[in-house]
Amino acid sequence: MAKADSAEGLARPTFDKPVKLLIVVAPFYRDIADNLVAGAKAEVEAAGGTCDVVEVPGALEVPTAIAMADRQCNFDGYVALGCVIRGETTHYETVCNDSSRAIQLMGLQGLCIGNGILTVENRAQAEVRADPAEMNKGGGAAAATLHLIALSRKWGASTKGVGFKPPSENILLAGDSNGPKTA
Repeated sequence: MAKADSAEGLARPTFDKPVKLLIVVAPFYRDIADNLVAGAKAEVEAAGGTCDVVEVPGALEVPTAIAMADRQCNFDGYVALGCVIRGETTHYETVCNDSSRAIQLMGLQGLCIGNGILTVENRAQAEVRADPAEMNKGGGAAAATLHLIALSRKWGASTKGVGFKPPSENILLAGDSNGPKTA
C-alpha cells in the first residue's frame, strides 16, 4: 500500500482508485502561498492524484471554503494552506486559533483535511517552512490528506457520519452464556 517516502516521513500511500483533492489557499503573502501550493501539488501528483486550487481572502475563509466544497462538490480530501505572521495585535491568535479549530472540527466529522496554514513569528520562518526544497509544509499537508483518504478507504468509511453506526433493525440485548439475543 505504500511507495516512496512522503514529506511527512511516512510511506506515501497508493490508491486503487484515483484521488482528487481541493487545495484551498489564502494568498495574503503571495510568494509563501505559491511555495505552499507547489509543494502540495507535487505531493498529490507523486501519489497519482489530481487537484484543483482555489484562493480565498484569508486564513479564516479557508475552512468556510472547504465546508462549501464538501457540501457542493465531490473531492476526496482537502489541503488548507496559508500563512499567518504574528503582528502587534491579538488578531494573530484569533486567526490562528479559529481557522485551526474549524479545520479540526471538520476533520472530526469525517473530512480528510491536511492543515498547512503556517503560524509563525516572522517572514523568515514562513519562507523556510513554505519552500518545497526546505521544510515543505505544503507537501506535508497534502501528505496528511492522502494518508487520511487512505485510512478512510481502508475502513470503508463514508465522508458523512463517520464515527456513528447507522440505526439497526435488531436491538441486541444482554444474553446468557450463549451470547447476545436479538429482540
